This record gives sequence, structure tokens and C-alpha cells, in this order.
Amino acid sequence: MAAEWMHKHGQIFLRYSIAAVFIWLGALKPLGISPVNDLITNTVFWLPSSIFIPFLGYWEVLIGVCLIFRPLLRVALSLLFLQLFGTVLPLFLVPEVCFTQFPYGLTLEGQYIMKNFVLLSAAIVVGGGLSKQSPQYAE
Repeated sequence: MAAEWMHKHGQIFLRYSIAAVFIWLGALKPLGISPVNDLITNTVFWLPSSIFIPFLGYWEVLIGVCLIFRPLLRVALSLLFLQLFGTVLPLFLVPEVCFTQFPYGLTLEGQYIMKNFVLLSAAIVVGGGLSKQSPQYAE
């Protein structure tokens, strides 16, 4: 019985929780209060952070909003996959900020980046529901 309930409601809870993460963490960036703003500035040093960080924040909020509305899921997932590729850049461009001991000792920033693999996997699960025609994937 619990498994049936989870199967029926899991997709929508997953979508809404990913949306909340993107809206919340994205909104912090243009407000200038995100703890990763310095990491972004040091990673994407070729773009002015005063423009790029708010742009990235609005992009993330847009991902979250699109996740809420099922007709916009394909847009959300496309934007999300593009955004997540950028989130791993610090691992390669500023590894001294991400690792206490390469390749396994992660700093707090490195852990923040690694959690994106969970978001990516969750997005794949949500995207897998797009091809389903059963009612548990609809609102």
C-alpha cells in the first residue's frame, strides 16, 4: 500500500522539491547573499560577475518555475541539464577550492557541487515520466 502511494505521488513530490531547491538557491544569487557567489566569480572569471551571477540566479529560478508546470517540463529539463554542466566547472578550474585532498577529500564547496549529481539523477527520473501516459505523472 505504501509502495503504491509512493509510486503514484513520487514524481510530483520530486518535481516540486527540485523546483523549490532551484527557486530558493537561485533567488539568493541576484540578492547577493548566496554562499557560492565567490566560487562562481572565481570559476567564471572571464565574465563580469555583476552580470553573470544575477543571470545564473534568474536562470535557476526559471528552471524551478518551469518544473512546477507540467507543460513546461521539457523547457525546465533542458535548462537544468545546461546549468548542471556548468556547476562541475570548479572541480576542474579551481580544484584547490573543492578538495582538501584530491580526488576524494572534498571541501564544503566540493560537497555543494557533488550534490548536483543527485539533482541530475532526480531530473532524469522526472524526465522519464514525460513519456508515461498514466495518471500518476499528471497533475
